[in-house]
Amino acid sequence: METDQDRARRRYRKPARADLLAIAAYVLLGIVVCANYWVDIQHRVSSHLPTDHSWFEWLLSHGAYSVRHWENPLFSARQNAPDGVNMMANTSVLGISLPLAPLTLLLGPQVTYAIYLGGALAATAATSYWMLSRHLVHSRGAAFVGGAFLGFAPGIVHHANGQPNFVSNFLLPVIVVRVLRLGEPGRWLRNGIVLGLLVTYQIFINEEMLLLTALACLVIVAAYAVQRWSAVRAQAVPFLLSIGVGGALALLLAGYPIWYQFNGPQSYRGLQGGVFHSWGEDLAAFVTYSRDTIAGSDAVEKTIGLTEQNTWFGWPLVGLALLVIVLLWRISLAARTAAVLALVFGIASIGPFVRLDGTLTEVRGPWSFIPDDLPLVEMMMPTRLSLVVAAVIGVLLALAWDTVASTPAGTGPTGRRVKVLAYAAIALALLPLVPKPLPAMHVDPPPRFITSDEWRPYVPAGRTLVPVPVPSNVHGLSTLRWSALTGHEFPVPGGYFIGPSAEGLGVFGAVTRPTAMLMYVTIDTGKVPDITPEVRAQAVEDLRFWRASVVVLGDHPHEGELRALMTALIGPAQRVDDVWLWDVRSLVG
Repeated sequence: METDQDRARRRYRKPARADLLAIAAYVLLGIVVCANYWVDIQHRVSSHLPTDHSWFEWLLSHGAYSVRHWENPLFSARQNAPDGVNMMANTSVLGISLPLAPLTLLLGPQVTYAIYLGGALAATAATSYWMLSRHLVHSRGAAFVGGAFLGFAPGIVHHANGQPNFVSNFLLPVIVVRVLRLGEPGRWLRNGIVLGLLVTYQIFINEEMLLLTALACLVIVAAYAVQRWSAVRAQAVPFLLSIGVGGALALLLAGYPIWYQFNGPQSYRGLQGGVFHSWGEDLAAFVTYSRDTIAGSDAVEKTIGLTEQNTWFGWPLVGLALLVIVLLWRISLAARTAAVLALVFGIASIGPFVRLDGTLTEVRGPWSFIPDDLPLVEMMMPTRLSLVVAAVIGVLLALAWDTVASTPAGTGPTGRRVKVLAYAAIALALLPLVPKPLPAMHVDPPPRFITSDEWRPYVPAGRTLVPVPVPSNVHGLSTLRWSALTGHEFPVPGGYFIGPSAEGLGVFGAVTRPTAMLMYVTIDTGKVPDITPEVRAQAVEDLRFWRASVVVLGDHPHEGELRALMTALIGPAQRVDDVWLWDVRSLVG
């Protein structure tokens, strides 16, 4: 049995060449995952979630703009003009975009995005390796395998398709370690301060993953208390004192931004229709290979991958994880706790109704008993709870490898053969899950009129540039990038974000003005709707609402139809460089 002295010796072991090699391997794998972006970094976005990819490029530009102009980063008036966007009420990743602002200003958001994405994957694997090698296992090889899975699990790589905030988990292993150390005698103040600082920083990266980590830590502590009640009683006082200090410090540092998130301008309460509440994990997904792994295919995504691919472990790994739990149950407290975590979060991820092989059944799941409007819960996606199961499997892999490494092989060939077979079983279960480079698609650059600053004489301070089509969560991917790739120098109406409806509930994108709707209908049908005098008057009213000074149409698959629409609404356009332009300052007054 491991002693306290053994644990302390492992915790403070000095860095070795193996640690550097592990980190280098993670960095290399991060580069491979992002390889399709680096082929043409200026003109590539995720082909799985191109709008999310462009949104995060815009967020990186927002961080750079806030630093450059010393503006409040919690809000932006550069999108959804004139109302703006509450950045705390969106996935603003201020903990990333603000520190990376110099890089964004120097190299642009496209390059920063690719560096950030690959770096976040590698950093998460590295901190997971540190957690495992210093606090759970003896073998650095075991820590490497577990860290690699925690950083590059199929569900994590899936979110790398345009949602880098869900791969930025490098603080979470550190937070878990600090929580488990809160009971140390004589260090309650120090431990509480460190935890409070970590929690505060994580709030500005991804609040949802912080909530999942907090729930996981709650289950871990409860499972530990059941198994080691006498030890828990001895550690209760310093643990509670540390929690109090950490909570107070996090509230002091992040209290105003959290208040701003729920009470600041353009804030909202819950999502209209509870769109996320029904997203439960498909039971078949647990034993299926993800599209982004070498064993996966695009075909399976059309049946059971319509929401998110958060598990997708494949039969061999699921079978191996169950076998590890059975073999280590009696001898490993960590394995028993991991099993409890996997069971609790695996069941919770099912959602309100059981989904099997793409079919939503009538069998009720655990979320059917939870009110839709419960605070915090109302914004959660049940399927994402399964990301905790992915973390559990990473820990089980490390425990399995460590057990094999620490077991004597014996003197005969049979013992050595058993060890080789054990290592081979782990490797064969993981090999199909090696990630492929993320799929990417070409996207055209902004018009020269935008990038060469020719727009400046047309857009005085306090007025907006209206791109055609107006950016939205469905249309206007390219026009939203005009703002991102020019450093937010001009405000635009519409956008890609979550804001309040008239009832105060969260909705995707800006409340659609009639003129913007005409643009979307023209794109969707390929035909210009009938334009009446009333429609023209409404277009002028919309331009006044947007505080427009100029309307700009660049290269677009429906350029002809959109130009005909805008001409019918506000008159003839003029050709300026590579865009069609309507100077509406005299029209809107």
